[in-house]
Amino acid sequence: MDSSNLNTNVLEKTLQDGKLYRHVNALIVAHLRDNNLNQAASAVASATMTPLNVEVPHNKLLELVAKGLTVEKDEMLRGIPSSTLLDSSIPTGYGSIPAPRVVSVDFSAVHDTKGSSKSFLKHETRHVSEHKNVARCARFSPDGRFLATGSADTSIKLFEISKIKQMMLSDARDATTRGVIRTFYDHLQPVNDLDFHPKNTILISGAKDHTIKFFDFSKTVAKRAFRVIQDTHNVRSVSFHPSGDFLLAGTDHPIAHLYDVNTFQCYLSANVQEIGVNGAINQVRYSSTGGMYVTASKDGAIRLWDGVTSNCVRAILGAHGTAEATSANFTKDQRYVLSCGKDSTVKLWEVGTGRLVKQYLGATHTLLRCQAVFNDTEEFVLSIDEPSNEIVIWDALTTEKVAGWPSNHIGAPRWLEHSPVESVFITCGTDRSVRFWKETN
Repeated sequence: MDSSNLNTNVLEKTLQDGKLYRHVNALIVAHLRDNNLNQAASAVASATMTPLNVEVPHNKLLELVAKGLTVEKDEMLRGIPSSTLLDSSIPTGYGSIPAPRVVSVDFSAVHDTKGSSKSFLKHETRHVSEHKNVARCARFSPDGRFLATGSADTSIKLFEISKIKQMMLSDARDATTRGVIRTFYDHLQPVNDLDFHPKNTILISGAKDHTIKFFDFSKTVAKRAFRVIQDTHNVRSVSFHPSGDFLLAGTDHPIAHLYDVNTFQCYLSANVQEIGVNGAINQVRYSSTGGMYVTASKDGAIRLWDGVTSNCVRAILGAHGTAEATSANFTKDQRYVLSCGKDSTVKLWEVGTGRLVKQYLGATHTLLRCQAVFNDTEEFVLSIDEPSNEIVIWDALTTEKVAGWPSNHIGAPRWLEHSPVESVFITCGTDRSVRFWKETN
């Protein structure tokens, strides 16, 4: 190679390296700025000659780091002996997870939306199973293929969605078609919450018996958990980190317990302001990248936590007054949190500022640990009205109540959960029943 070609290649590599550094610097500045770390953002921008107002997709740095860590982990695991938790017990994965049907709604883009509410299409419903006691919780798998429900009778039922749909066909008279494909019995007290591993066919449950249990549902004969985490408190809520390497437990303790899935070591944030005696966590949920998590507490507060340091970065005290905050979930783009409380309100909060963006009124819930959830496209919000025993649906942008449907439960449903990938949802009741809701064609 002659010297001119060599110099050209060196120059191209230098330019490419410089472009990469500029891109990384821009991601760092945008990440700090979007998380309200303005002083740090200004310092990095000044030191690297990066514009402070550089335009970068929200949470792009977290997204790239999460992807990189996943690749790094996959590379490390190649050739390593099976000796950790998810060793020979690793079931087959879900396969590809469908992308959302539409991009998540940008609530900051629309201001005057009166008179523009969308219609929530009619759904048909069917009783698909029944526990021996109150059906307390439900969760869909990330790919929407499976559904699990937990009960006060200590059992967990696993459903396959395709089989439920087959049951609901008008010409399906075959009584042998059942949606339930597994039933697990391993808790000593009522089951409070469930979650699916993001990659492997593993289901976890948190219960009043102070345990988190791991079930491998790829094994057709397994009725018992193959791993157990013994906590010190009533486990009220569980949430897997998107990597599958960690999980959070929301308990009667005011700080979420972070567990390493492979070692079962528990970590607690040491940098937390004093939380009142009634700060037990009703629900904990990770954001889509794991960069943050949110807790909804009995003291009425919604708290946002850094997913890496476990530091509380924002506490929205009195988010639901003095009433319990019963649920909290991130939007897909992680910019907002939807919360529900026993003050009969459903609220949308901006993560970056803690500002109340929208409020959904017209559903009374003061007794049960009620959920408020988005549908799969985030165009609608669903919750429960206890006195009328109705499922209430609002247009997410306009906050207008667009539907109120009889729940068909005896008594108001205790739990409502929507599929992440299609227009189906589930309700669980104090009447012990599990009902499946599917959009009418």
